[in-house]
Amino acid sequence: MRIEDLHIRSTAARLPARRTVADALAAGECEPKAVAGTDVHAVSVSTGESAAEMAAHAARAALDRAGSGPEDVDLVLHADVYHQGQDMWPVASYIQRESVRNRCPAVEIRQMSNGGLAALDLACAYLLADPLRGDALLTAGDRFCLPGVDRWRTDPGTPYADGAAALVLSRRGGFARLLSLAVDSDPELEQLHRGDEPFGPAPFSTRIPVDFGAAKRFFTRTHGISYAISRTAAGQRGVVKRALSDAGMELEDARWAVLPHFGRRRLQSIFLAPFGIPAERTAWSWSRTVGHLGAADQFAGLDHLVADGLAGPGDRCLLVSVGAGYSWGAAVVEIETRPPWARTAPDAAPDLHHATAPAAPAPPAAPQTALPGSRT
Repeated sequence: MRIEDLHIRSTAARLPARRTVADALAAGECEPKAVAGTDVHAVSVSTGESAAEMAAHAARAALDRAGSGPEDVDLVLHADVYHQGQDMWPVASYIQRESVRNRCPAVEIRQMSNGGLAALDLACAYLLADPLRGDALLTAGDRFCLPGVDRWRTDPGTPYADGAAALVLSRRGGFARLLSLAVDSDPELEQLHRGDEPFGPAPFSTRIPVDFGAAKRFFTRTHGISYAISRTAAGQRGVVKRALSDAGMELEDARWAVLPHFGRRRLQSIFLAPFGIPAERTAWSWSRTVGHLGAADQFAGLDHLVADGLAGPGDRCLLVSVGAGYSWGAAVVEIETRPPWARTAPDAAPDLHHATAPAAPAPPAAPQTALPGSRT
C-alpha cells in the first residue's frame, strides 16, 4: 500500500561487543563447516544484558532523538523471536515502563524475523485510523544463546547475534518519509521450520537446542525442494514488487537495500542474485560484523545507514524482510533531511546502475541455500 503522511522521526540501536568468528573457532564454540560460506566476520554477543533490556535502551535513545515525550506516543510495539529474559511476562509493557512510561497500548509482536516490518505495518494502520494519534514507538530485539539456541549451528548458513533496535513512526514529521509498505504470508510453508517434531508441554521439551536444518530437511523430503523454493521466492518477489510499485519506482531507483543479516551464501542466493542487487548498495559490509538480529535487522540496518551518514537527503531505501510462518515484508523509505544525530557523510555511494563488483567473489550457491532457512 502507498503510505501518506507518515514519517520516521528517529532510529536507534543497541549492539553489544562483537565476538569474531576466528575467536569462536579458536575457542571451540563452532567448527569451520558451521560458518563456511557465511563470510561473516563477527557477531554481537551479550554477556549479560537481556533482550528486553537492550530493547529498552534502544527505545530511550530513539525517543530522545525524536524529541518524543509520553504525551506524543500513542502505541508501543515490540517484535521478538526468542526468550526476552523472563517467563510469562509482558515484555512490551516493560519496554513501555522503561522508556515512554505512559498508558498507551503496548503489544508484543511474534512474527519471527518479519516482526519488525509487521510491527511497522500495524503501526501505520493504528496511527492513520485516528487523526489525533501522533507517534508509535517500535522496538525489536533478541539475545540468542544456549541452551535453547546455538548461534552458530541452529540455523546453518546464518550466525545469530544479540542486540536491539528502535524506530519512532510519526504523523508529526521526521527525517524520512515512509512511502510504501507491503506484507504477505503463506501458511503452507509453516512446517518448513517445525518439521515433524511433536508438540510439547513446555519450551524445548522436544529438542534443545533448536535445529532449523533438521526441520528444513524433513520438509523438503516430504514436499520437495522445488516446492519450497518456488513458494518462498514468489512471496519475496511479490512484496518487493508491490512496495516498489506503490512508491512509484523501480528497484534501480533505490539507493540502498536493507536486507536480512544472513550469511553471504544465503544472502547471494535469496536476494543479491535474484534481484540483481550489488552488495555495495546494501549494509553487508557492516552486517557481516554484526550477525542476524532476528526481527531487528531492518531497523538496525536503517539506523546504521542514517547514523553513519551513508544515506542522505533524496536517497530511497528499500527495507526487505522474511520470517518463518512464512511471511514477508518490504517497505520504501525516502530520506528528506540529515538528522542532527547523523555523522558527517562519507564519500557518496556508487550509483546502482554503475556499481562495481564486490571486492571478493560471492561463494557459489548450493540449491538448498535458495531457501530462506532462517526460522527467525
